[in-house]
Amino acid sequence: MTTMEKIHGIPVLMYPADGEIIGGERDALDLVGNAMYQGAAWVVIPADRFDESFFRLSTRVAGDIVQKFVNYRVGLAVVGDISRHTEASPALRDFVRECDRGTQTWFPADLEELRERLRG
Repeated sequence: MTTMEKIHGIPVLMYPADGEIIGGERDALDLVGNAMYQGAAWVVIPADRFDESFFRLSTRVAGDIVQKFVNYRVGLAVVGDISRHTEASPALRDFVRECDRGTQTWFPADLEELRERLRG
């Protein structure tokens, strides 16, 4: 069950660790739609909720999902340890680094790191 939380005054829609696997654009549109309906500026999803294809850039799944969030100006935080994926893929490591430099999509290791980032 999703919960809405305010972090430093920012409305954040938090998804639980258990739930359906997120694997493509259609799932992203559902997440964005739910966020917009509830008035969330950010969506937080545990990394384990994403299909393995999300972490293989050649599948374009990550790019498609991130693009939906960008198009609708909703922030996306993929929270959790994804080191096994980034260690196996220099391209993914670069993608994550670039996302983390921006203001739209982040890959924080935990919720505390996210809270610090949202502090501004």
